[in-house]
Amino acid sequence: MSLWQQIQSDIREHTGVDVSDEVGRGVGGGCISQAFRVEGDDGSAFFVKTNRAELADMFEAEAEGLNEIVASRSVRAPAPVCHGVADGQCYLVLEHLEFGGGRGAAAELGERLAQMHRTTRDAFGWHRDNTIGSTPQINTPQDSDWIAFWREKRLGFQLELAERRGFGGRLRRVGEKLMERFPALFDDYTPAASLLHGDLWGGNHAVLKSGEPVIFDPAVYFGDREADIAMTELFGGFGRDFYSAYNAAWPLDTGYPVRRQLYNLYHILNHLNLFGGGYHGQAVHMTESLLAELR
Repeated sequence: MSLWQQIQSDIREHTGVDVSDEVGRGVGGGCISQAFRVEGDDGSAFFVKTNRAELADMFEAEAEGLNEIVASRSVRAPAPVCHGVADGQCYLVLEHLEFGGGRGAAAELGERLAQMHRTTRDAFGWHRDNTIGSTPQINTPQDSDWIAFWREKRLGFQLELAERRGFGGRLRRVGEKLMERFPALFDDYTPAASLLHGDLWGGNHAVLKSGEPVIFDPAVYFGDREADIAMTELFGGFGRDFYSAYNAAWPLDTGYPVRRQLYNLYHILNHLNLFGGGYHGQAVHMTESLLAELR
């Protein structure tokens, strides 16, 4: 069975809807997978992503992450329909959401994200690994020890990956010092294990035609909610109303401005590992700046 025939069959099995025999219309917005919109015979539409078969676990983890967000009954996210492998490729089918094209609803997004973060677990991490971009993200649960989780599963993992890719040396030296010293940033702060989007930059949220905010393309795990907020500030795309509404719903701790840099260092290291040396200087600078705060 061809890939397209399998997608048609799977959609029909899960929804009762028949979709066109023609391959769906390509849509933009992704840099890792191909994406298509397909029309159902009942007027509905579906969003389909495809990639190499060996990345099927990535799509499966994305579907489970979206289901976690949907189950929290907080921020709108596209509901998964089905996923699978056929003809040397993997696929993920989601409900298709119509974006309005604007960036309104910032306050509502802030309120709903705070609500999502109130979904908590006893352990940091998640029941499975996933990806951050195309990099593996290790989520092995760590009971009540956020510092150990961040040191081992986030900073340590990315620093080791960077060294294997030729970015050791100074970055590794200052990174090791930071991993020894950063626990001091948590002397008066004990985070809850909150449900996180995990990759919440400006390109992973939008506004529906109805005016409702929506988030997508998650790298879900349970961790310090400050990590989500920090990433919203890394590349921009979130307005003042978003932060005001979030803080009104659940104020951030006074130590957040320093920890923000710690959390965003993870993403800069990941960009270094994904895209190369252009991020090396920034990673070293951020690490040394954090060490200066810890003297």
